[in-house]
Amino acid sequence: MGHRLGTPRMNSGRMWGLGFRNQRIHTHLMEMMLCLKQTIEKNLMYLTIRHPQQDLVLEEQRHSQGISKQEALLGNLMYQLVNLLQSGAMGGLELQWSWPSLDVRDDVGGGQWAQSSRQSDTLVHPLSDPVATFVSQHLSNRGTDISDLYHSIFQDYKIYQRDKYHEVKNTLGFINLGLSENKLCLDLMTERLSQSDMNYIEDDLLQYSDWRGQLFLREEVARFLTYYCKVPDRLDPENVVVLNGCSSVFSTLAMVLCDPGDAFLIPTPFYGGFAFSACLYSKVELILVHLDSEVTDANPCPFQLTVDKLEQALFEARLTGKKVKGLILTNPQNPLGDVYSQDSLQEYLEFAKRYNLHVIIDEIYMLSVFDESITFHSVLSMQSLPDPSRTHVIWGTSKDFGISGFRFGVLYTHNKEVASAVSSFGYLHSISGIAQHKLYRLLQDREWIDQVYLPAYRSRLQRAHEYMTKKLEALGIPFLNRGSGLYIWINLKTYLDPCTFEEELLLHRRFLDNKLMLSRGKIYMCKEPGWFRITFAEKPLRLQQAMHRFYQVLSEQKQDLIVKQLEDTQRE
Repeated sequence: MGHRLGTPRMNSGRMWGLGFRNQRIHTHLMEMMLCLKQTIEKNLMYLTIRHPQQDLVLEEQRHSQGISKQEALLGNLMYQLVNLLQSGAMGGLELQWSWPSLDVRDDVGGGQWAQSSRQSDTLVHPLSDPVATFVSQHLSNRGTDISDLYHSIFQDYKIYQRDKYHEVKNTLGFINLGLSENKLCLDLMTERLSQSDMNYIEDDLLQYSDWRGQLFLREEVARFLTYYCKVPDRLDPENVVVLNGCSSVFSTLAMVLCDPGDAFLIPTPFYGGFAFSACLYSKVELILVHLDSEVTDANPCPFQLTVDKLEQALFEARLTGKKVKGLILTNPQNPLGDVYSQDSLQEYLEFAKRYNLHVIIDEIYMLSVFDESITFHSVLSMQSLPDPSRTHVIWGTSKDFGISGFRFGVLYTHNKEVASAVSSFGYLHSISGIAQHKLYRLLQDREWIDQVYLPAYRSRLQRAHEYMTKKLEALGIPFLNRGSGLYIWINLKTYLDPCTFEEELLLHRRFLDNKLMLSRGKIYMCKEPGWFRITFAEKPLRLQQAMHRFYQVLSEQKQDLIVKQLEDTQRE
């Protein structure tokens, strides 16, 4: 697993991860070889079958069709086997193949596998990446898909968890600037959570609670959001549902609002967790509304979302027979950092009302706006929502308070029917009573939040952002200069030759070779290769070490590009 800084590395990250992947690839190979063996045996048996009693012409037609199907199946198996071998040798190819049945009656040539290879990129089930899907004797098709998806999306994160950077214990470990995790105020939060009022236990906290969350916590959440979202009228605790994280809230919302195969519109680039969450329970499709980086008269700002783009995406989806049930927005936006104006929010909500669409707005970064010239407007602050019964807000403490380990997510909806349906998932996704009490005390302490925490948090965000942007400017790297969130959307297209998603993946692997994790644009379904998201909400010394590695990777990448261009010139 283990390249260490300062030691020789394999070029361009192509051999990344061989060590940790060996065991999994070996298992996949054995399973695929077994499947291939069974298929070949079945094919040979089929070739020897004769039915003299039947009409010779009909029998030969059936026989020919059976052979064609078996040949297609064998070809598919061999193709995937080769790809798996290549993925083991090259560090991963972006493949997503589905397994046809071994039954000769299945339409291998024109069925699910053929359709998946032709699927439009504007209609997305969540992504699969480096290793081809494998045959399982124990999992259902759905279980296999979910397992594959999980391993492909989170394989780098699992490696990071086993080899984290530490200033003393592991200076050669991974530094993660790909994960949007707030580590700027852990000292303040640790101190506050250690105070005596947090250490409270009573019988009720040790028992099952209301599935939608303890009433005392929901009441405090309603007061908290009313205050910080500048809501005209006090929010109703009965419209609050508390689950173990915002992803759980989104996943359950998708479940109760949609039937399998229904779809949501979502502007790209977007937080990749939406794709994974939409897949797990609800099987909701995401229809991509692609935003462009190029500034034109029709597109005055990079990656600008307009109602015209939403209208066009909805129209095209309906032409293909898709049932679009809603629109997903994040404000402040992730990964771009944009903060929507009141006028823009009004336009998006009015668009949704025209077409009877639900709007799910994730406001998880609402307190992480550090540029004083920018004002965050919660959708809850609007005097009159165009369609209150179809507007649903998500918030949590993972980003603004840096306590993602608490697994705390909130839904606020004016629709009591939706709130009731989502709250039923508290049976599976509730939070412990002890954690609920601590969160209640934290949100209740308005004086500490306003006078101690938020001033320090925003000041540290500002300093970290300034440090990062100066480094990027010194390297001549274009980026979106926004004043919110924990990350910056950067453009590394000049380091790709050619500028493709394959080269983007190789550059990503090169960062991993240097024990630095970033998030590449493909994960956010950005239609343009070369964009990356880099998180800056990190401790100063660790951020400095990370940027040293960042600079080292780009220097090596630039040198390789020069050598490549010279070689191309000589060949010409």
